[in-house]
Formats: sequence, structure tokens, C-alpha cells
Amino acid sequence: MAKNDYHVIAYRILAYLYACLKSGATPDKSELSPERFGIEPKYWLYIIENLQAQEYISGVYIGRLLGGMPSVKMDNITITPSGIEYLQSNSAMEKAKDFLKTLKEIIPGL
Repeated sequence: MAKNDYHVIAYRILAYLYACLKSGATPDKSELSPERFGIEPKYWLYIIENLQAQEYISGVYIGRLLGGMPSVKMDNITITPSGIEYLQSNSAMEKAKDFLKTLKEIIPGL
């Protein structure tokens, strides 16, 4: 598993949103950007669109600008109960969690 795999990025997004929900913090949009994850904007958009389509997150609005360019607006983005369940019970999410734990041991500050 690589740090830019779909399940690793999805885990990081969902885990961050869940931590914000539990602490009452407002999610920082810069923590949810493609730059933060070191991935291409189109790939990030794919992940966000799918997390929303699967109802794991809410508060994301995706539109198209003139010329077909995607526009993403995050307004009160949060993890849903389905997202929490997916985060805690999906085997791919468990593998992503284990991968990130191992990677943090190798690369402190990740």
C-alpha cells in the first residue's frame, strides 16, 4: 500500500473529519486539499466525489465552471454516521490505518 492509495487518502480524510466532529472543531479546509495529500487535483476530486456519493461525508458541493472545470465548495464538511461506520469496520480502512501507523514510525511528523 502506498501513501497515495485511494483507501489511505480516504482514511486520512475520514479520520480527520471524525476527530473534528468529536472535538467540536471546525475542519480546516487546507487539511483537506490535494496539496496536503501530495496528489493531483483530479485524483483528489475523484476521492471527494466518491466519499460524498457513498454518503460518507456531507457538506461538499461539486459544480462545473464555464469550460467544464470542476468547482468544489466545502460548507460545513463533516463525516456522516455511515462514514464513521465505514472508517471503523471496513477491512481496507483497517489496512490503511495500519499502513499509516507503520509509515509514521518510519517517517516522524507525517
